[in-house]
Amino acid sequence: MKILLKNVDIIHPEDKLDIKGTTVLLDKGIISKIGELTRDDKADAKEFDFSGKIIVPGFFDMHVHLREPGREDEETVITGCNSAASGGFTGIACMPNTEPAIDTAEVLKFIKGKSSNHLVEVFPVAAATLGRKGEIISPMAELVEAGAVAFSDDGAAIKTSSVLKRAFEYSGMYNTPIIEHCEDESLSDGAMNEGINSTLLGLPPLPSVSEDIIVSRDILMADYTGGRIHIAHISTKNSVNLVREAKKRGVKVTAEVTPHHFTLTDDLIKSYDTNLKMSPPLRTQEDVNAIIKGLKDGTIDCIASDHAPHSIEEKESEFQYAPNGIVGLETIVGLSFSELIHKNKISLGDLIYKLSINPRKILNLPIPKFEVGSSANFSIIDPNYVWTVDILKFRSKSKNSPFDKRLLTGKSFAVINKQKMFFDGQLIDLTSV
Repeated sequence: MKILLKNVDIIHPEDKLDIKGTTVLLDKGIISKIGELTRDDKADAKEFDFSGKIIVPGFFDMHVHLREPGREDEETVITGCNSAASGGFTGIACMPNTEPAIDTAEVLKFIKGKSSNHLVEVFPVAAATLGRKGEIISPMAELVEAGAVAFSDDGAAIKTSSVLKRAFEYSGMYNTPIIEHCEDESLSDGAMNEGINSTLLGLPPLPSVSEDIIVSRDILMADYTGGRIHIAHISTKNSVNLVREAKKRGVKVTAEVTPHHFTLTDDLIKSYDTNLKMSPPLRTQEDVNAIIKGLKDGTIDCIASDHAPHSIEEKESEFQYAPNGIVGLETIVGLSFSELIHKNKISLGDLIYKLSINPRKILNLPIPKFEVGSSANFSIIDPNYVWTVDILKFRSKSKNSPFDKRLLTGKSFAVINKQKMFFDGQLIDLTSV
């Protein structure tokens, strides 16, 4: 099938491409021509008028929980991929807190097999230790060979400095990063950020220093071993400063932030809405301001959803007993454009780096190209489209989002990858006649 994408702007900051109002011709999902077309080029091509929309390298979310195997009632590999495609992503990295954990090649290959025919590519992050228990290093060589792109004990920091040191030493042999959920276990028994709001609401507190301690430890160990550390869902002012200073010293440290940590604060928890309960918890406006600064100056490399599906029944409990996490794949683009682009916090080029290019660089994955002969890997975005979040329309199996009914500006309209196109809620096979 030949398809014609008309009146689009191509933006690829890594390759210094900024082409306005052009046409892209795809033949069976392969880029056939960019620019002016002949009558023969257009023959038998299905046309899509994407006026006012931009084509960017396919977005990549490097922090997604797919729940399969173990909690298929909350999400499956396929429903998670459907949610990603709907949200504007052509690739995701899935985290290892499944049941069983992704600590064997068999589990890893099971997940990759489930997603093999989907438009969205899935790259598993394997457990750093067996069972994510923080005691015995996982078989890293076997897991890398099977397709692991990073290692993490996801949901908890690697327990001890000695195990962390070994994890860096082994992962360093394969140039794969350690992704850390930075939280001191001895300080983690809380339901919300420690501060005036936790006191007023009578909820058990979780101090921000819990994150800062582990960020500091991990940076020191990465510096000592020469390993690569990636800070997941950074949320505190001090942690941002620690990463900034470590980068200046040449430490191999990168960081990501979620949209909820640059849009929401703990003031909202006065509603006791359990969709606002997450880990790390929502912080203060001062922390949000520091995160925005970190996004602007490059301290924070990526924006990731930390997509964490939970059933309605689990979330409908007392705040302190509800599970942490929200779904985010289908709101991340809208929130990023609304809060960062339209409020002039960062440039469009910077946002593309944080949603597409940097995650792939961190995970040693190839960057999509806009070149004749290349397989198309695009996200097609309308930066100015105004829409209202409706959780009932989510492709995810779960609906636990605090952003329901929120008005956003900026939305994905289509994604193209692996010779398939997701558009208008439909999957189109581009290899068909």
